[in-house]
Amino acid sequence: MLHGIDVSSHNSANYALQGLDFVFVKVTEGTSYTNPKWVTQRNRARNAGLVVGYYHYVTPGSMSAQAGYFLDKIALRAGDVLALDWEHPDVWCLDKDRWLEDVKDAAPAHRVVLYCNRAYWFNRDTTDNAGDGLWIADPDHAAGRPAVQHPWTFHQYSWAGGLDRDVARFDTRAALREWAGA
Repeated sequence: MLHGIDVSSHNSANYALQGLDFVFVKVTEGTSYTNPKWVTQRNRARNAGLVVGYYHYVTPGSMSAQAGYFLDKIALRAGDVLALDWEHPDVWCLDKDRWLEDVKDAAPAHRVVLYCNRAYWFNRDTTDNAGDGLWIADPDHAAGRPAVQHPWTFHQYSWAGGLDRDVARFDTRAALREWAGA
């Protein structure tokens, strides 16, 4: 398994790199918020040779507008992973599916994954659509052992120490890069 973190404006732009293979960076939320640290956070991961992913926190409203807002901020490179952060209580399963589809249509060379917690996956999701991979938040279970039957790609297993810690279901960084299209 590979190890990574996900960061947002709540985290330092100078996060520790020791032992990391990948980093997901929050870029946008809705159609009006952009993480002021995202470029610096991304550059830190890229300069260290890590696989980079970007995520968007979805809010109620037009999924197409939010997908466009998110993608307009990023100068995508081959191998960048895109993710939807589905946590808002007023965003429904069909909204989630629309966002995933819109982003995949606009960036077909990139993997597009769904981030959500187990409660959303079990109780709000009605389509089992996680795009190109499920990134499941399950801090109640050990790294790489989330309590879901669906195949998962990333597992957020801890929120300790002010950082969200993740693992990826790949044996090597090269395998993750290949999956991501680098």
